[in-house]
Amino acid sequence: MFAKLVKLLDPEIRAKNLRAFKYAARGLAFDRLDPSLPDPVFVLGCSRSGTTVTYETLAAAPEFLSLGVEIPEFWNGLYGPLNNGWHSEAAGAEQARPAHRAAALRYFYQRLGRGQVLDKTCINTLRVPYLNALFPKAKYVFIQRDGRDNISSMIDGWRLGRSDGSFHLSQFFGPFPEPVAINGGEFNEWHFFLPPGWREYNRASLEDVCAFQWLSANRLALEGKRLIPEERWIQLRYEDLFERPVEMFREAFERLDIPFDAALRARCAHLAPTSIVKGAPKKQKWKDHNPEAIEHILPMIRPMMAELGYDADA
Repeated sequence: MFAKLVKLLDPEIRAKNLRAFKYAARGLAFDRLDPSLPDPVFVLGCSRSGTTVTYETLAAAPEFLSLGVEIPEFWNGLYGPLNNGWHSEAAGAEQARPAHRAAALRYFYQRLGRGQVLDKTCINTLRVPYLNALFPKAKYVFIQRDGRDNISSMIDGWRLGRSDGSFHLSQFFGPFPEPVAINGGEFNEWHFFLPPGWREYNRASLEDVCAFQWLSANRLALEGKRLIPEERWIQLRYEDLFERPVEMFREAFERLDIPFDAALRARCAHLAPTSIVKGAPKKQKWKDHNPEAIEHILPMIRPMMAELGYDADA
Protein backbone atom coordinates (compact mmCIF):
# COMPACT_ATOMS: atom_id res chain seq x y z
CA MET A 1 0.00 0.00 0.00
CA PHE A 2 2.83 2.39 0.91
CA ALA A 3 4.58 1.67 -2.40
CA LYS A 4 1.38 2.50 -4.30
CA LEU A 5 1.03 5.75 -2.35
CA VAL A 6 4.63 6.72 -3.18
CA LYS A 7 3.92 6.10 -6.87
CA LEU A 8 0.81 8.27 -6.74
CA LEU A 9 2.86 11.11 -5.28
CA ASP A 10 5.59 10.82 -7.92
CA PRO A 11 5.33 13.94 -10.14
CA GLU A 12 6.05 12.04 -13.36
CA ILE A 13 3.46 9.37 -12.61
CA ARG A 14 0.91 11.98 -11.60
CA ALA A 15 1.54 13.91 -14.82
CA LYS A 16 1.17 10.69 -16.85
CA ASN A 17 -2.09 9.83 -15.12
CA LEU A 18 -3.46 13.35 -15.61
CA ARG A 19 -2.52 13.22 -19.28
CA ALA A 20 -4.28 9.85 -19.67
CA PHE A 21 -7.37 11.26 -17.95
CA LYS A 22 -7.38 14.31 -20.25
CA TYR A 23 -7.07 12.12 -23.35
CA ALA A 24 -9.88 9.86 -22.15
CA ALA A 25 -12.15 12.84 -21.44
CA ARG A 26 -11.44 14.42 -24.82
CA GLY A 27 -11.97 11.08 -26.53
CA LEU A 28 -15.37 10.79 -24.87
CA ALA A 29 -16.20 14.33 -25.98
CA PHE A 30 -15.14 13.51 -29.54
CA ASP A 31 -17.34 10.41 -29.59
CA ARG A 32 -20.38 12.26 -28.28
CA LEU A 33 -20.04 15.58 -30.08
CA ASP A 34 -18.58 14.37 -33.40
CA PRO A 35 -16.88 17.77 -33.91
CA SER A 36 -16.25 19.07 -37.41
CA LEU A 37 -12.46 19.20 -37.86
CA PRO A 38 -10.35 20.30 -40.83
CA ASP A 39 -8.30 17.74 -42.71
CA PRO A 40 -4.62 17.80 -41.67
CA VAL A 41 -1.62 19.20 -43.48
CA PHE A 42 0.98 16.46 -44.02
CA VAL A 43 4.73 17.07 -44.30
CA LEU A 44 6.21 14.36 -46.53
CA GLY A 45 9.66 13.36 -47.69
CA CYS A 46 12.20 10.58 -47.56
CA SER A 47 13.98 10.21 -44.24
CA ARG A 48 16.99 12.57 -44.02
CA SER A 49 15.57 14.91 -46.69
CA GLY A 50 14.86 17.91 -44.46
CA THR A 51 11.42 16.92 -43.21
CA THR A 52 12.17 17.79 -39.59
CA VAL A 53 13.36 21.36 -40.18
CA THR A 54 10.47 21.88 -42.60
CA TYR A 55 7.98 20.57 -40.05
CA GLU A 56 9.41 22.60 -37.18
CA THR A 57 9.41 25.77 -39.28
CA LEU A 58 5.81 25.34 -40.41
CA ALA A 59 4.74 24.36 -36.89
CA ALA A 60 6.04 27.69 -35.60
CA ALA A 61 2.97 29.33 -37.14
CA PRO A 62 0.30 29.79 -34.43
CA GLU A 63 -2.37 28.62 -36.87
CA PHE A 64 -1.06 25.04 -36.64
CA LEU A 65 -1.50 22.43 -33.93
CA SER A 66 1.29 19.84 -33.89
CA LEU A 67 2.54 17.01 -31.71
CA GLY A 68 6.21 17.81 -32.27
CA VAL A 69 7.05 14.14 -32.90
CA GLU A 70 6.44 11.51 -35.54
CA ILE A 71 3.74 8.93 -34.88
CA PRO A 72 4.56 5.84 -37.00
CA GLU A 73 3.13 3.57 -34.29
CA PHE A 74 -0.28 5.19 -34.71
CA TRP A 75 -0.37 5.08 -38.52
CA ASN A 76 1.02 1.53 -38.60
CA GLY A 77 -1.58 0.54 -36.04
CA LEU A 78 -4.27 1.45 -38.56
CA TYR A 79 -2.47 -0.38 -41.36
CA GLY A 80 1.12 -1.59 -41.24
CA PRO A 81 3.53 -4.52 -41.05
CA LEU A 82 2.02 -6.04 -37.90
CA ASN A 83 -1.42 -6.31 -39.48
CA ASN A 84 -0.65 -6.65 -43.22
CA GLY A 85 1.61 -9.69 -43.13
CA TRP A 86 4.80 -7.60 -43.01
CA HIS A 87 4.16 -6.41 -46.56
CA SER A 88 5.57 -2.90 -45.96
CA GLU A 89 4.72 0.46 -44.41
CA ALA A 90 3.05 1.63 -47.63
CA ALA A 91 -0.72 1.90 -47.96
CA GLY A 92 -3.05 2.56 -50.87
CA ALA A 93 -6.57 3.90 -51.25
CA GLU A 94 -7.90 0.35 -51.06
CA GLN A 95 -6.68 0.09 -47.47
CA ALA A 96 -8.48 3.28 -46.33
CA ARG A 97 -11.49 2.81 -44.06
CA PRO A 98 -13.91 5.39 -42.60
CA ALA A 99 -12.91 4.08 -39.17
CA HIS A 100 -9.28 5.05 -39.91
CA ARG A 101 -10.28 8.65 -40.58
CA ALA A 102 -12.31 8.77 -37.38
CA ALA A 103 -9.45 7.22 -35.39
CA ALA A 104 -6.93 9.75 -36.73
CA LEU A 105 -9.15 12.76 -36.04
CA ARG A 106 -9.94 11.40 -32.58
CA TYR A 107 -6.23 10.85 -31.86
CA PHE A 108 -5.38 14.43 -32.81
CA TYR A 109 -8.38 15.88 -31.00
CA GLN A 110 -7.46 14.06 -27.79
CA ARG A 111 -3.95 15.45 -27.79
CA LEU A 112 -4.32 18.83 -29.49
CA GLY A 113 -7.94 19.89 -29.36
CA ARG A 114 -9.82 21.53 -32.20
CA GLY A 115 -7.86 23.17 -35.02
CA GLN A 116 -5.62 22.71 -38.05
CA VAL A 117 -3.25 19.81 -37.44
CA LEU A 118 0.23 19.59 -38.98
CA ASP A 119 1.60 16.05 -39.06
CA LYS A 120 5.08 14.87 -40.02
CA THR A 121 5.58 11.12 -40.14
CA CYS A 122 7.99 10.00 -42.84
CA ILE A 123 6.24 6.69 -43.55
CA ASN A 124 3.28 8.72 -44.84
CA THR A 125 5.43 9.51 -47.87
CA LEU A 126 4.60 5.91 -48.83
CA ARG A 127 0.87 6.45 -48.22
CA VAL A 128 -0.37 9.42 -50.25
CA PRO A 129 -3.25 7.55 -51.97
CA TYR A 130 -4.33 6.20 -48.57
CA LEU A 131 -4.24 9.65 -46.96
CA ASN A 132 -6.05 11.18 -49.92
CA ALA A 133 -8.86 8.64 -49.56
CA LEU A 134 -9.15 9.39 -45.83
CA PHE A 135 -8.71 13.17 -46.07
CA PRO A 136 -9.89 14.47 -49.48
CA LYS A 137 -9.19 18.09 -48.50
CA ALA A 138 -5.75 17.56 -46.94
CA LYS A 139 -2.74 19.53 -48.12
CA TYR A 140 0.75 18.10 -48.57
CA VAL A 141 4.17 19.70 -48.19
CA PHE A 142 6.68 17.41 -49.90
CA ILE A 143 10.39 18.12 -49.59
CA GLN A 144 12.90 16.48 -51.91
CA ARG A 145 16.69 16.23 -51.69
CA ASP A 146 19.50 15.42 -54.09
CA GLY A 147 19.69 11.62 -53.95
CA ARG A 148 23.44 11.56 -53.46
CA ASP A 149 23.31 13.64 -50.28
CA ASN A 150 20.07 12.07 -49.07
CA ILE A 151 21.36 8.51 -49.44
CA SER A 152 24.72 9.40 -47.91
CA SER A 153 22.91 10.81 -44.86
CA MET A 154 20.81 7.65 -44.65
CA ILE A 155 23.96 5.51 -44.71
CA ASP A 156 25.32 7.55 -41.80
CA GLY A 157 21.95 7.31 -40.04
CA TRP A 158 21.86 3.53 -40.28
CA ARG A 159 25.29 3.38 -38.67
CA LEU A 160 25.21 6.23 -36.17
CA GLY A 161 21.60 6.98 -35.32
CA ARG A 162 20.96 10.65 -34.60
CA SER A 163 21.37 13.18 -31.84
CA ASP A 164 17.96 12.36 -30.32
CA GLY A 165 17.63 8.62 -30.89
CA SER A 166 18.06 5.77 -33.37
CA PHE A 167 16.26 4.69 -36.52
CA HIS A 168 16.06 0.90 -36.01
CA LEU A 169 12.60 -0.56 -36.57
CA SER A 170 12.53 -3.34 -33.96
CA GLN A 171 11.67 -0.62 -31.44
CA PHE A 172 8.27 -0.43 -33.16
CA PHE A 173 7.76 -3.94 -34.53
CA GLY A 174 9.79 -6.28 -32.37
CA PRO A 175 11.79 -9.07 -34.05
CA PHE A 176 11.71 -9.31 -37.83
CA PRO A 177 9.85 -12.32 -39.25
CA GLU A 178 12.86 -13.60 -41.20
CA PRO A 179 16.65 -13.24 -41.13
CA VAL A 180 18.12 -9.90 -42.18
CA ALA A 181 21.83 -9.68 -42.99
CA ILE A 182 22.33 -6.32 -44.68
CA ASN A 183 25.87 -5.30 -45.58
CA GLY A 184 27.35 -8.72 -44.94
CA GLY A 185 25.58 -9.12 -41.60
CA GLU A 186 26.38 -5.68 -40.20
CA PHE A 187 22.62 -5.11 -39.73
CA ASN A 188 20.08 -7.72 -38.66
CA GLU A 189 17.07 -5.41 -38.94
CA TRP A 190 15.88 -2.50 -41.07
CA HIS A 191 16.19 1.16 -40.19
CA PHE A 192 14.08 4.21 -41.15
CA PHE A 193 11.15 2.54 -42.98
CA LEU A 194 10.03 -0.58 -44.85
CA PRO A 195 9.18 -0.01 -48.53
CA PRO A 196 7.34 -2.58 -50.67
CA GLY A 197 9.81 -5.25 -51.78
CA TRP A 198 12.08 -4.86 -48.77
CA ARG A 199 12.68 -8.61 -48.46
CA GLU A 200 14.59 -8.59 -51.76
CA TYR A 201 17.23 -6.38 -50.12
CA ASN A 202 17.72 -8.34 -46.88
CA ARG A 203 21.23 -9.31 -47.95
CA ALA A 204 22.14 -6.30 -50.06
CA SER A 205 24.89 -3.76 -49.42
CA LEU A 206 23.97 -0.81 -47.21
CA GLU A 207 24.26 1.68 -50.08
CA ASP A 208 21.94 -0.44 -52.24
CA VAL A 209 19.40 -0.59 -49.41
CA CYS A 210 19.49 3.16 -48.83
CA ALA A 211 19.23 3.85 -52.56
CA PHE A 212 16.23 1.48 -52.71
CA GLN A 213 14.60 3.34 -49.80
CA TRP A 214 15.20 6.75 -51.39
CA LEU A 215 13.87 5.59 -54.75
CA SER A 216 10.81 4.00 -53.14
CA ALA A 217 9.92 7.05 -51.08
CA ASN A 218 10.23 9.50 -53.97
CA ARG A 219 8.56 7.21 -56.50
CA LEU A 220 5.54 6.60 -54.27
CA ALA A 221 5.30 10.29 -53.39
CA LEU A 222 5.34 11.35 -57.04
CA GLU A 223 2.82 8.66 -57.96
CA GLY A 224 0.57 9.92 -55.18
CA LYS A 225 1.04 13.49 -56.35
CA ARG A 226 -0.89 12.65 -59.52
CA LEU A 227 -4.01 12.19 -57.40
CA ILE A 228 -3.72 15.55 -55.67
CA PRO A 229 -4.95 18.85 -57.18
CA GLU A 230 -2.14 21.36 -57.65
CA GLU A 231 -3.50 23.71 -54.98
CA ARG A 232 -3.14 20.97 -52.34
CA TRP A 233 0.46 19.92 -53.17
CA ILE A 234 3.46 22.08 -52.20
CA GLN A 235 6.86 20.82 -53.33
CA LEU A 236 10.06 22.11 -51.74
CA ARG A 237 13.77 21.48 -52.28
CA TYR A 238 16.20 20.76 -49.46
CA GLU A 239 18.87 22.76 -51.26
CA ASP A 240 16.73 25.91 -50.97
CA LEU A 241 17.19 25.72 -47.20
CA PHE A 242 20.70 27.01 -47.90
CA GLU A 243 20.11 29.22 -50.94
CA ARG A 244 16.73 30.89 -50.35
CA PRO A 245 15.12 29.79 -47.07
CA VAL A 246 13.05 32.94 -46.54
CA GLU A 247 11.64 32.88 -50.07
CA MET A 248 11.01 29.14 -49.95
CA PHE A 249 9.01 29.26 -46.75
CA ARG A 250 7.23 32.49 -47.68
CA GLU A 251 5.90 30.72 -50.75
CA ALA A 252 4.94 27.66 -48.70
CA PHE A 253 3.08 29.68 -46.08
CA GLU A 254 1.28 31.65 -48.76
CA ARG A 255 0.17 28.40 -50.41
CA LEU A 256 -1.10 27.27 -47.00
CA ASP A 257 -3.00 30.55 -46.51
CA ILE A 258 -0.96 31.43 -43.42
CA PRO A 259 0.46 34.94 -42.88
CA PHE A 260 4.24 35.08 -43.16
CA ASP A 261 4.85 37.49 -40.29
CA ALA A 262 8.08 39.02 -39.00
CA ALA A 263 8.65 36.24 -36.47
CA LEU A 264 8.40 33.53 -39.12
CA ARG A 265 10.62 35.50 -41.47
CA ALA A 266 13.29 35.87 -38.76
CA ARG A 267 13.11 32.16 -38.00
CA CYS A 268 13.52 31.24 -41.67
CA ALA A 269 16.48 33.59 -42.04
CA HIS A 270 18.32 31.72 -39.27
CA LEU A 271 17.32 28.08 -39.70
CA ALA A 272 18.92 25.67 -37.25
CA PRO A 273 18.34 21.97 -38.09
CA THR A 274 17.79 19.82 -35.00
CA SER A 275 17.91 16.27 -36.40
CA ILE A 276 21.65 15.82 -36.94
CA VAL A 277 23.42 12.56 -37.78
CA LYS A 278 27.01 13.49 -38.65
CA GLY A 279 28.26 17.03 -39.04
CA ALA A 280 26.54 20.24 -40.04
CA PRO A 281 24.22 20.13 -43.07
CA LYS A 282 25.66 21.26 -46.39
CA LYS A 283 25.28 20.58 -50.10
CA GLN A 284 27.31 17.76 -51.69
CA LYS A 285 28.18 16.44 -48.26
CA TRP A 286 28.35 12.96 -49.78
CA LYS A 287 31.76 13.77 -51.28
CA ASP A 288 33.25 13.97 -47.78
CA HIS A 289 31.32 11.09 -46.19
CA ASN A 290 30.50 8.21 -48.56
CA PRO A 291 31.91 9.01 -52.02
CA GLU A 292 32.63 5.43 -53.12
CA ALA A 293 29.24 4.15 -51.99
CA ILE A 294 27.42 6.95 -53.80
CA GLU A 295 29.41 6.44 -56.98
CA HIS A 296 28.37 2.78 -56.81
CA ILE A 297 24.62 3.50 -56.69
CA LEU A 298 24.62 6.51 -59.02
CA PRO A 299 23.40 4.54 -62.08
CA MET A 300 20.56 3.18 -59.95
CA ILE A 301 19.28 6.61 -58.91
CA ARG A 302 20.12 8.63 -62.05
CA PRO A 303 16.61 8.45 -63.63
CA MET A 304 14.85 9.59 -60.45
CA MET A 305 17.44 12.32 -59.97
CA ALA A 306 16.55 13.65 -63.41
CA GLU A 307 12.82 13.39 -62.70
CA LEU A 308 13.31 15.50 -59.59
CA GLY A 309 15.33 18.06 -61.53
CA TYR A 310 18.88 17.20 -60.39
CA ASP A 311 21.96 16.80 -62.55
CA ALA A 312 23.65 13.60 -61.39
CA ASP A 313 26.92 14.71 -62.99
CA ALA A 314 27.11 18.15 -61.38
